[in-house]
Amino acid sequence: MGGRVKFKTRGVGFRTGCAGWVIVLVGWAIGGVSSAIAATMSPEYVARIRSVTGVKMSPDGRQIAYLLRVPRRPFKDEDGPAWSELHVVDRAGKNRPFVTGQVEVGAVQWTRDGREISFLAKRGKDEFKSLYVIAIDGGEARKVVSAEADLVEYSWSPEGKQVAYLATSKAPKEKKERKDKGFAQEVFEEDWLSVRVWITTPDDEESKPRLIDLPDSASELHWSPAGGMLAVALAPTPSVDDGYMKRRIHFVDAASDKIVSKLENPGKLGAFAWSPNGKHLAYISAADLNDPSAGRLCVADPAKGTFIDAVPEYAGEVTAIAWQDNDTVMYLGDEGVWTTLGEVRFDGSGRKTHLPAGKAVLSGLSLSRDGRSGAVAMEHPHYPAEVAILSHGETGPMRLTENNAWLNDIKLGTQEVVGFKARDGLALEGILIRPLEEPRGSEKFPLLMHVHGGPEAHDRNGWVTSPSAPGQVAAGRGYYVFYPNYRGSTGRGVYFSKMGQGDFAGREFDDLVDAVDHLVREYPIDKSKVGITGGSYGGYATAWCSTYYSNRFAAGVMNVGLADQLSMMGTSDIPEEWYHVHSRKRLWEDWKFFLERSPIFHVQRSRTPLLILHGKDDPRVDRGQSLEFFRHLKTLNQAPVRLVYYPGEGHGNRKAAARYDYSLRMMQWFDHYLKGAGGPPPPFELDYPLQEKSETKEKDDAAVEHD
Repeated sequence: MGGRVKFKTRGVGFRTGCAGWVIVLVGWAIGGVSSAIAATMSPEYVARIRSVTGVKMSPDGRQIAYLLRVPRRPFKDEDGPAWSELHVVDRAGKNRPFVTGQVEVGAVQWTRDGREISFLAKRGKDEFKSLYVIAIDGGEARKVVSAEADLVEYSWSPEGKQVAYLATSKAPKEKKERKDKGFAQEVFEEDWLSVRVWITTPDDEESKPRLIDLPDSASELHWSPAGGMLAVALAPTPSVDDGYMKRRIHFVDAASDKIVSKLENPGKLGAFAWSPNGKHLAYISAADLNDPSAGRLCVADPAKGTFIDAVPEYAGEVTAIAWQDNDTVMYLGDEGVWTTLGEVRFDGSGRKTHLPAGKAVLSGLSLSRDGRSGAVAMEHPHYPAEVAILSHGETGPMRLTENNAWLNDIKLGTQEVVGFKARDGLALEGILIRPLEEPRGSEKFPLLMHVHGGPEAHDRNGWVTSPSAPGQVAAGRGYYVFYPNYRGSTGRGVYFSKMGQGDFAGREFDDLVDAVDHLVREYPIDKSKVGITGGSYGGYATAWCSTYYSNRFAAGVMNVGLADQLSMMGTSDIPEEWYHVHSRKRLWEDWKFFLERSPIFHVQRSRTPLLILHGKDDPRVDRGQSLEFFRHLKTLNQAPVRLVYYPGEGHGNRKAAARYDYSLRMMQWFDHYLKGAGGPPPPFELDYPLQEKSETKEKDDAAVEHD
């Protein structure tokens, strides 16, 4: 049976004795739901969920600026991706909206004196994203920097007078004139515009932006607190593939524009941050070229261009870093389905854990100037990411915001961590959501398995319901729902994340079947009513389990998934990333391997009704993957199949209408084949409850106006 989380705390404390940190975990009071409340999670509720996507602690530690993702309302708002609002909450939980409504705020920072907040946005008559500043005491935001292209990133100089920013190069005037005449040809992977670094003085009207002439394309930069140096991430081109595999940190003298040194960080690069005195740079990096994810905490000496792995052999994945003082780096690390909070000295010594695994799920980390307060985004099985605070000597992490208060009136299924063993003895785990009303007596319920993409990703024991992840929606309809962290997932160290390399659809997808077998043994699950879904690599898993393992799965919903490894290698925008961290061999080195690890090779085994969904403009997994798979399945006609394209969407839906439609179609398909009569596919035309509500409200409003 489901329990609910009430928005109050009760202390469950323990003292770590580490650097004065006292961590008292907040346990949310669990209580029954009033009999007057009968609502369960639905696609309509999922479509309105808000979540915190970024946090920034003020220098004095008294306030936290945060970004709130606010979905557009299907049938009410103009279709598009969610809005991103700027809010500020203080330590007491008093929340103030700053920039809200139809806005897309990003890259939030506090000015050094803490009196203002800067951010990127396109507002009013802006043609491109510009840099704005708003006073913490209120008032209208003012634009301080704009360019002839979107600003991508920025960083203030230590004294706050100058700002370095990233923007794409301006297309030549002649090119625009030719395009207006119809010469709109695209020279593939050659005619893109690099992202460049500029420096300007916002309050000096006579100052003009100065271009720093650097090679390659920039993606991130941070001005050293010492004042004279910029740390800039550069890649040979602005391509996604180079961004994944070839980004390297360069140290640039801000006065002379010369590159002083360069870090040869191996493989993928994550976030980076200067120490307060500017002597060191902490960054998140891959362990080597074949490491699927940037999850190692490294510390570099900019003067020498050298670096160390500060937490070697870490059996987790570092996700966020912040300097507590000149010598100490605080970090968040995902370990399995949980998060840890730790610290380490710049030389790799003095490592301590403040919040052990098994207690919380956190992301993002921002510290006050004195390092004694921290802001994070915290999530729970009963609520999406909210703002929380960590403090020396105080209760923490303590939740400060409640952006979905209506969730308190929704019945939710029980969520738990389940461990199991693969057929070769490997210990694995995943997240299970039980059905809201569990089976009675000899009754058995269907199971849905949601497979994460990547595979360099993992599911955590937080909020796991979204338009493409059935979670609590399915639990409310009588399903067990399982999220497996199969081999190749992150969160368990580099070795574990490499276990699926060079073995597409091998033991990694055997793990999925082994998970089903375990769950069927341990829970009242009908093994003849098992469904599978997932996106990207999870879509690949769905295609594989709908063909090679078709006898084990009664229905599938495949999203932006690949079906043909042969064509995938030549149509994706990440060929080098695919080679180095997935296949580990080229197509021409082993044609047979790539063919046999393709679901289309096993298409004659398919007896699984399959719904295929794909963004029509997907650059990662070409929509042809879904078309090719659909055509073969349709021709064979051994099981029902349907293909749905989403125009204007890429590798995953971003717009409100497509996300809502996806959620409805997914559950319609599973209900039809796992709980209903099955047979031919359900009607392809959908009823949209949100449209009906919208039309009813408009009629009511019109009647009121008429009266």
